[in-house]
Amino acid sequence: MAKGSRGVAVGVTVAEAGEPVDGVETAEPFAVRVTVRGYETDTQGHLNQSVYLQYAEHARWSLLQASGIRQSAMVDRRIGPVTLETTIRYRRELRAGDEVEVSCAFVWGEGRTFRIEQTVRKADGTVAAEVSAVCGMLDLAERTLLPDPRAALRELAADPAPLGLTGQ
Repeated sequence: MAKGSRGVAVGVTVAEAGEPVDGVETAEPFAVRVTVRGYETDTQGHLNQSVYLQYAEHARWSLLQASGIRQSAMVDRRIGPVTLETTIRYRRELRAGDEVEVSCAFVWGEGRTFRIEQTVRKADGTVAAEVSAVCGMLDLAERTLLPDPRAALRELAADPAPLGLTGQ
């Protein structure tokens, strides 16, 4: 099932080009393993493009669970995660039976949004896809973004370290 790293790097993150950026907080990547199922492939025999988003979403929810955040707790608080923008870079095809690891790292800046950076990697280390999303936490009653998503998630988390929310 899910195995995640508990280490936290403060002040360094990975930019789009893969270079460190000072002043932004992020956790070490958390990852889940997934086996590509035959019914997820398309007529070309490779993983359907929409399934990459499902794998990314699975890793995100697994990371929240590893932090001790249950979906029901968010519903009780009348808040929920929302994705505002997603970019997928397809690097190598995946075929039925391929074992992949889907990483997930929350990248925190200031304000109402944050980034989630993810990599879909084959068992041999080959990067199959990179997923980058701009997200926020939605007030389900007001239908607006919470002003401090870090505070909301930290309050719900039994272990905020996988989210990169330690020492604050």
